[in-house]
Amino acid sequence: METRTALVTGAAQGLGQEFAVALAGRGYRVAGLDLVPQPETAGKILDYVELTADVTDETQVCQGLERVIDRFGTLHVVVNSADIHPANPFEETSVEEWRRIMRVNLEAPFLVTRAALPYLKAAGWGRVVNIASAAVLTAPPTMVPYVASKMGLIGFTRSLAAALAPYDITVNAIAPIERGAGADGGFEHGRDRQGVPKAQAPSDLVSTLLYVVDEGSGFLTGQTLNVSGGSAFL
Repeated sequence: METRTALVTGAAQGLGQEFAVALAGRGYRVAGLDLVPQPETAGKILDYVELTADVTDETQVCQGLERVIDRFGTLHVVVNSADIHPANPFEETSVEEWRRIMRVNLEAPFLVTRAALPYLKAAGWGRVVNIASAAVLTAPPTMVPYVASKMGLIGFTRSLAAALAPYDITVNAIAPIERGAGADGGFEHGRDRQGVPKAQAPSDLVSTLLYVVDEGSGFLTGQTLNVSGGSAFL
């Protein structure tokens, strides 16, 4: 079987790092793309391409993907994990902040996936995984732009899945509980209603990712898998 290659955005730490390491553990050659250097992630993966680039910059994204192909020759899996999640009252949200959140959380997956698509098609098989959020249903009141961006990402996932199905490329989303430390009424808004009595760790999402990217999951596409400890139901 051909060795598979995966690209993970936001791979410097947290969920992105966990995903990169897990994919490498399954035999994938892995490239990580992040705005900052990734020495910790690179130290955990033997065959790793570290791309320091801005996911919202089309030129940097395309150049990064060219490096991946130069090194590995092919690409099969794209995991759009990079995001930002500031919390502010809606009235205090500036237009600049709204646009920044939309660029990182929604436009960047578009740019990365579009740039990767020719390589996925050439491979004849592909998986695109977008990291959404259970916040689209728990609706933290101080995270309006974040929720809007993640709901947009779910719509992007559903429509793109239909567009890419003829190429044997699936597109799915995973919706964790809201990540990080938010302001009052932010992340705690969903966590307080959680069924599973523990804080979610990045490792709690790994089995779902590996299921979605598995070659046996080719009939699963356009879906959002809610992995949020019962805090919301999609």
